[in-house]
Amino acid sequence: MDQQQVLEMLVELCEDEIIVENPDIDLFEEGLLDSFGTINLLVEIENRFNISVPITDFNREEWNTPNRIAGKLAERQ
Repeated sequence: MDQQQVLEMLVELCEDEIIVENPDIDLFEEGLLDSFGTINLLVEIENRFNISVPITDFNREEWNTPNRIAGKLAERQ
C-alpha cells in the first residue's frame, strides 16, 4: 500500500478529485466524509489493504486528511 493507492481509494469514496490536488484537505470540514462515510472508509481499508481499524481507534482529528490517513495506515502495516 502506498500513498497513491490511499488517494485513489479516497477519491472513489468521496467522489471528488480535490483529494489528489490537496492531500491536506480536511475531509470532515469540507463535507467529503461524514459518520456514514467513515464506516465505508474503514470497511474499504480492510477490503483493499487487509488492515483492520476498529471504530474505537478512529479519531477524526487524527484521520481528517488524506495524508494523515495514509500515515495512520502505514503505521498499521
